[in-house]
Amino acid sequence: MATTTTGEKLSIPEAIESAFIPDVDFPLPRFIKELPAWARVALILFILVVASLVLRTRSVGQQYWMDEAITVGISAHHLSAIPGIMRQDGSPPLFYLLLHFWMLMVGNGMAATHWLSEIFAVLTIPVGYWGGLRIAGKRAGLMTAALMASSAFLDYYSQETRMYALMTLLGMFGTIGFIRGFVFRERRFVILFSVSEALMLYTHNWALFFGAGSVLALAVLYRISGEEIRENLIRDAIFAYIGAGILFLPWLPNFIFQSTHTAAPWNTSPRFGAPVQIAQSVYGGATVASILVIGMLVGYAGFFRKAERASPKAKIALVLFSLIFFTLLLGWIASQITPAWNPRYFAPIVPAIMMLTAIGMSRAGVVGPLCLLVALIFLARPDVYAPQHKSDMQDIGGEMGPLMHQHDLVIVGQPEQTPLAYYYLPAGLRFSSTIGPVKDPSFVNWINALPRYRAANPNKVVPAELSKLKKGQQVLYIRPLTEGETGWDAPWTSEIRRRSAQWGKILSADTQLTVEATAPHNYRGACCVADSAILYVKK
Repeated sequence: MATTTTGEKLSIPEAIESAFIPDVDFPLPRFIKELPAWARVALILFILVVASLVLRTRSVGQQYWMDEAITVGISAHHLSAIPGIMRQDGSPPLFYLLLHFWMLMVGNGMAATHWLSEIFAVLTIPVGYWGGLRIAGKRAGLMTAALMASSAFLDYYSQETRMYALMTLLGMFGTIGFIRGFVFRERRFVILFSVSEALMLYTHNWALFFGAGSVLALAVLYRISGEEIRENLIRDAIFAYIGAGILFLPWLPNFIFQSTHTAAPWNTSPRFGAPVQIAQSVYGGATVASILVIGMLVGYAGFFRKAERASPKAKIALVLFSLIFFTLLLGWIASQITPAWNPRYFAPIVPAIMMLTAIGMSRAGVVGPLCLLVALIFLARPDVYAPQHKSDMQDIGGEMGPLMHQHDLVIVGQPEQTPLAYYYLPAGLRFSSTIGPVKDPSFVNWINALPRYRAANPNKVVPAELSKLKKGQQVLYIRPLTEGETGWDAPWTSEIRRRSAQWGKILSADTQLTVEATAPHNYRGACCVADSAILYVKK
């Protein structure tokens, strides 16, 4: 037990909190400082929430790209069918189930589904304040909330119908539970960590790296701690991870099937430019990252003095850093074997990065708020971090849809764009990809997808599809634009580049087909995948 200067004994949480930085008044206008403490904090959080919504809802109604259309397509199925479809998709089911109920209430429009992610993103602001407050004091809490409100990562993924905003929120709870549960030794927070880890496992597979990274961070904590921290630490950790495993057990058979039959053949293995990726996607670029890291390092500079190296506050910073470092390192190493590295997958560790940054800046005196203010000025540009034009499939659907009739054929050169075309084109059309006929175009079957793609000979598949067309029927071929573009060198995407060109050549050479229309006429550069479309009619 630690003691105060008067000899009063403190619990482990109290000892850590008393050893951490004292709360320093945040530089605020006088009329705000005169408010009661609870009202002052509530007002600041309200302002952050409103500012965040203003920045993040300017493009809330923007069009989908292919992953969003897949997500909406799966979630639109009957509740009982979603788990079975997820076996073919390769993702865990939680976000899809939540989106299913959300769409029952508000519909499947683009703005409607984006709002679900917006809600998760907004919740990270008060939760971030609560976490920073409970770990390092009020100033750290306010700075964490400010960083979550202006996060470039959430600027992007709060306007995308995918699970990354939810994963960020769960990662915040998991990080708070981890630090308060194992460093502060509060067992109710161990339960929070365990439940958060289980929910993350149900949301995205990078929860595995977060969980494994937390194990290694616990090893660091055990190594640097005295008996007061080590006592029952291993027992609590075992209970936490077993508890998360038990909660995840119902999905485990599906997870094993997905792991052995689906993969991410569209990704490439990361190289040593990963830190630049992290700075760009998490902080919002090298400039913002440099400003925030400078403020953080000024605050942590004291830890290099021998007197502070073993302090509780240094311990918290080291364990938090270890959680971040080992999670990213394990993801990087695993992706050298099976590619699973993409900036959007950083979601579970983004809160820990922001919290580590905020805690450091909260110790930096006037330098911390100054760096935060400058960074916020750079980050207050939503057009930089939220793409205005993810895909031109909506344009293609708008131009080609009125020209098409029931039972016309749509062939999509990139199979995972089939649900996107299905979303924007009229009902009643038949769909095929360059693998072959698609029975349900609302989702993609990723089971052994790459071998199936390589085995689909265009010289056999194309004639078989065209033979089903009657005279006067139409076929719309949608081909991804890969010429001169980067990012098409992964096993899957290189096959798409080659096969979609082959299909285009075969269709254009078919003497039974006549070109009726092309699209889009007003081409706008798409950030994700752009397409061209040709509508043929059979003579």
